[in-house]
Amino acid sequence: MKVKKAILPVAGFGTRLLPASKSIPKEMITVVDRPAIDYVVQEAIEAGIDTIVLVNHPAKQAIENYFDRNAELENLLEKKKKNKILDEIRAIVPDHVTVVAVRQPEPLGLGHAVLCAEKVIGNEPFAVLLPDVLVDSADQNNLAQMIAQFEQNQASQIMVEDVAPERVDQYGIVKLEKQGEENTTNILGLVEKPAVSEAPSTLAVVGRYVFTPEIFNYLKETQADKSGEIQLTDAMAKLLGVQNIQAFTLHGQTYDCGSKIGYLKAILHYATQRNELKDELLEFIKTLN
Repeated sequence: MKVKKAILPVAGFGTRLLPASKSIPKEMITVVDRPAIDYVVQEAIEAGIDTIVLVNHPAKQAIENYFDRNAELENLLEKKKKNKILDEIRAIVPDHVTVVAVRQPEPLGLGHAVLCAEKVIGNEPFAVLLPDVLVDSADQNNLAQMIAQFEQNQASQIMVEDVAPERVDQYGIVKLEKQGEENTTNILGLVEKPAVSEAPSTLAVVGRYVFTPEIFNYLKETQADKSGEIQLTDAMAKLLGVQNIQAFTLHGQTYDCGSKIGYLKAILHYATQRNELKDELLEFIKTLN
């Protein structure tokens, strides 16, 4: 089956970006001139997704408003003949794309957030994109490539990137099956933030997944952890017992906008991709101590 739906869990409070995220959803914090979540939604649309499911909290209505039409603003821009920005605003959600919001009534973890979207997903394969993470693909859209790998193999997929060995304790790290001396793409297990000396690899989970709908059954069976949250990784471990899950290695760069340094790096990266900003920004950076 084709992957046409994507879940974006956006109900979290973004404590790593406080105090900025106290009144502004962290997903709406601006990277150059667009909210961070817009980059993630456009990534999904470019990969062929036509239904975006926002798993949201009532206090974060601004996210839903951003992806809704604003007739008053559009009429004003039309009267002022500001056609360029009007076209940009209308392109946020193309006509063939639907954005749906469902509620996560309590902050019970990523696994619970995914489960909240089950009724919208139905019995279809789907993607999960963590909106904190911006992915800048080196060439072809990485999510599109991962979806193509899923559609070819019908095996759930996890996007991974190679990280420095001394940083493995900051990520979920996958263990791959070997064929002779070579790693295959088949995942044997996943270790959350292992000690540097005990990590099974240097392949870190990026925050992009494609699942068969069977994952919902295992999410329902998953017990909450000590913090009271239902973890997606626990359900994935159960899914591994009955079907292959494959690793798709990222070709490009990721930016964790949920952290201050990741957010700053994202701004610099995307700003230097803009011809009208690049030269002056780089000149300014040279003046910094």
